Amino acid sequence: MNLKDRLLKLLNTGSVRSVKAKKNIIASFGIKGVSIFIGFIFVPLLINYLGTFEYGIWITLGSIVGWINYFDIGLGNGLRNKFAEALAKGDNKLARIYVSTTYAALSMIFGAFFVIFLVVNPFLNWAAILNGPETMRSELSILVMITVGFFLLRFIFRMIAIIITADQRPAVSNTFDPISNIVALSAILILMKTTDPSLINLGIVLGGAPVLVLFIASLYFFKNDYREFKPILSLVNFKYFKDLAGLGIQFFIIQITVVVIMSTNNLIITQVVGPEAVTAYNVAYKYFGLITMLFVIITNTYWSAFTEAYVKKDFLWIKRVMRGMIKLWIGIIMIIVIMLAISGPFFSIWIGDKVKVPFMLSAFTALFVVVYLWYSIFIYFINGTGKIKLQLYTAVTVAIFNIPLSIFLAKNMGMGAAGVILGSCITYLPGAILGPIQYFKLVNGKATGIWGK
Repeated sequence: MNLKDRLLKLLNTGSVRSVKAKKNIIASFGIKGVSIFIGFIFVPLLINYLGTFEYGIWITLGSIVGWINYFDIGLGNGLRNKFAEALAKGDNKLARIYVSTTYAALSMIFGAFFVIFLVVNPFLNWAAILNGPETMRSELSILVMITVGFFLLRFIFRMIAIIITADQRPAVSNTFDPISNIVALSAILILMKTTDPSLINLGIVLGGAPVLVLFIASLYFFKNDYREFKPILSLVNFKYFKDLAGLGIQFFIIQITVVVIMSTNNLIITQVVGPEAVTAYNVAYKYFGLITMLFVIITNTYWSAFTEAYVKKDFLWIKRVMRGMIKLWIGIIMIIVIMLAISGPFFSIWIGDKVKVPFMLSAFTALFVVVYLWYSIFIYFINGTGKIKLQLYTAVTVAIFNIPLSIFLAKNMGMGAAGVILGSCITYLPGAILGPIQYFKLVNGKATGIWGK
């Protein structure tokens, strides 16, 4: 038997759920590889286009606007679980009701948010918020308005990716990002040849590309693969909003803590150190985050599979998959150590001498990836089961301490950006300890009290 036949046999061995997951993981790796390659091109390209200072402002703005992700009160994740549960039970009509209600609710929520934002935005000094010169105040205000508008549209149209993922086809939904990046990259190359550097032009390109791709994808999939789940006004039923939002609000609060723990890092570094340090931090994070992106392909693929398996009480399958992911995590630690050892020369080749990344910043970023991946192994399973109340309480508690801890380490201890990422490492430790305990209780039928809610 040749290597190709062995690989095909391995790929097609196991339960239907396992085979589907393995095929999606392999396809997703290839798709994500394209995204990663384009992402690595983007960093030096945008630094050359904008300059280190303006690029730092753009990254910080992206982090702030990214907070809008969480104004859906968790409906995206609520839809993902409820849609998967409905499919597992064979109730396609209920699945369509969930889809229709989610689209209606998101349109109302984000429509109201954008109107409020348009009223408030003229009174916000984005030059001060982003630590930029006062001469950029008008430009940044327009940029934020454009970016927020596109981001809201993208989030609504992104529900098609949630539906496809809930149907255990994440490889398909993963194609939207690289396609969007290719469109954006092409447009930026044209801008570099035809216009002067402009944050506003960049905002239009990077904001508009994913909206266009997701809009076209929505039209295609609701006309073909998911015709029977196409949202229609007559099936909007806010009685089911409670099902979506009940679980969704818990996800929403957890997501808010993620904002506090991660998305504020750029803002803290900007205010404590300066926008240039944000660039160094993001270079290190993108480098080591490569492993995170690849690992999340696997955990994200299994989220909805865990939902189906948990509903059907297939605990043997769950345990087998989790053992495999733990072994993979151990192997990844070795890869991260090697990446840390060669990080200096790699940054010199990749970025050149325009950005200096201190070794301490690289070391703590590597440590964070190790802690976060261990945490994510168990959290994605717990998310799939919907038993997230303990995660909720833990996340809220540690998030309260994250910002003051990060500021203390960065400013008072003189660690700069490295102190901020160390603060994130410490913040994720409680979840990395409690997550495995809850997993073992859930799969062994011993999850009583808070452990099973």
